[in-house]
Amino acid sequence: MLKNITWLGVFFTLNAITQSAVAQVNHTARLAPDPALAPFYHGVASGDPLSNAVIIWTRITTPDSSATVQWRMATDTGMTNIIQQGTAQTDATHDYCVKIDVIGLSPNTTYYYEFDYQQSASIRGRTKTLPVGDIDSLRFAIVSCSAMGYGYFNAYNRITARNDIDAVLHLGDYIYEYANGEFGSVRSVTPTNEILTLADYRMRHADYKLDTDLRRLHQQYPFITVWDDHETANDSWTGGAANHTEGTEGLFIDRRSYSTRAYFEWMPIRLPDPLHPQRIYRKFQFGDLMDLMMLDTRLEGREQQSAAGQTNTDPNRTLMGIDQFSWTCNKLRQSTARWKVLGNQVMMAPLKAFGQVLNQDQWDGYPAERQKLWDTIITHNITNFVVLTGDIHTSWGHDLPLSGYVAATGANSVGVEFVTTSVTSVGLPFNVPNIILQNSNPHCKYFETTKKGYLILDVNKQRAQGEWYYSDRVDAPSTTESFAAARYNLNGTRFLQATTSPSVASPTKFTTPAPLNPRFTGTENKLFPIISALDIYPNPLNTNDLTVRYYLYQKQTATIFVTDAIGRIIAKQMAVADEAGLKQERLTLPSNLAKGVYLITVKAGNDVITKKAVKL
Repeated sequence: MLKNITWLGVFFTLNAITQSAVAQVNHTARLAPDPALAPFYHGVASGDPLSNAVIIWTRITTPDSSATVQWRMATDTGMTNIIQQGTAQTDATHDYCVKIDVIGLSPNTTYYYEFDYQQSASIRGRTKTLPVGDIDSLRFAIVSCSAMGYGYFNAYNRITARNDIDAVLHLGDYIYEYANGEFGSVRSVTPTNEILTLADYRMRHADYKLDTDLRRLHQQYPFITVWDDHETANDSWTGGAANHTEGTEGLFIDRRSYSTRAYFEWMPIRLPDPLHPQRIYRKFQFGDLMDLMMLDTRLEGREQQSAAGQTNTDPNRTLMGIDQFSWTCNKLRQSTARWKVLGNQVMMAPLKAFGQVLNQDQWDGYPAERQKLWDTIITHNITNFVVLTGDIHTSWGHDLPLSGYVAATGANSVGVEFVTTSVTSVGLPFNVPNIILQNSNPHCKYFETTKKGYLILDVNKQRAQGEWYYSDRVDAPSTTESFAAARYNLNGTRFLQATTSPSVASPTKFTTPAPLNPRFTGTENKLFPIISALDIYPNPLNTNDLTVRYYLYQKQTATIFVTDAIGRIIAKQMAVADEAGLKQERLTLPSNLAKGVYLITVKAGNDVITKKAVKL
């Protein structure tokens, strides 16, 4: 076993034994730093594609206080036809994430990209720019609500295997804030506490991006994302959240700042206008076929949710905020695309039982603003209006009913809504029998309240079709799924119709996937370790508590040392012998810890990993 392993990670010789061990770790846990990927354990990602640009992302695990990372983009998987390349700096202030806005690209083109650090290559990613001009068809996977506690991300696995979409639209709840075991207990999360601080949010994002299925989905497709509430706290609004108590959990404005900062660090999303550092509503133009407006119905302008049973009659009550509402209406009026699509967190269609609103957290809690939006669409004769929604952990296909709506014909509908189920999360915010839901909501043309999976949106010049696919289980890894239902909106109409057939992807969607493994550079010396390191939080040190995260590949006792610049041990902690897996240890440092550089060392067997921390 190799001794004195650094925080960079050692590159490992993937012989048959090593490959078997890694495969077993990934199959059973789906949440392990693959040693073959060191030091890019969290993989790569791309997002926010434009016709001439795209964001590419990675994260480096290094013992150094800062890192210079090389990046390159090519038109082939072998990375021989390089069309863009450069370097980027990162450090603890960015949580060692690297994000590049690659510009000067060609429209509707598949590209491959990778990163290098000290002669170590990341996995290669595949991405695609947006089309321009006359476009025949588009195809997206729509996902939301991936609570790790409730199971495995099998839906992500199946989307990756399709190889037939242009992009993934993630409508929020990419992570969850709960403590371990509070929202499902199939898989553990770190940190084990409810996340409140910047360090906590960074660790939770890091946890998610170790998941094999999520990492591979990011590797193969560009993402277009928005946050919902659980990226911060349950049922959040501009000034608070149902799952936040200021008396014991600090100021919500701080928690919101921490959560959104970590989101921008860890997600492949373009950075917002510096004057509006938390603004994420934005538009994507897919030639003449579709305009996509991604909204923030959670943090941008939402007023606090009303209590259950309350009637909301205030005509100025807002879900989106004044600026975003005006922006959305303007974009809809100005659009010349055939299809106008809103990517939105919460259900827009009414959902009632015996005439009573069931969920004040969705648009039903803000009816005046919804009516103003619908009035804008009708007044300006905006056609082919489609809403995409997540949040509610269940599947729905709706007409959006105006006064005088006729369910039999779809008359007096303003548009349609496709609601994707969750990837794993369970539960509805109400308990009403399905028969009552159906009878009380005649504009509902499809619903399913238990199954997990994803939605395919297939758009062409004739129709926009939503298709629901379900995993057979989420309590264990599985590659079995089923097509359940499809509904479509014909061009020029405002209502859903049923079909029993899924759409067929254009052959042009099937480009060569990015290879799963990094390129061999000829300099690697790869062996299989007992331990690999992830990170320490916070860094720089700003409290007396230090959290160390590392991964054991076999049962072993680990010892953690904190030493000062001249080698004196100022803190030491031994972790009990434990099974393989992701570990989190908290150390309490001396209250009078002096400013300076400290070395954190974790030893397991003969393997040693180190990382520098700074006390300012």
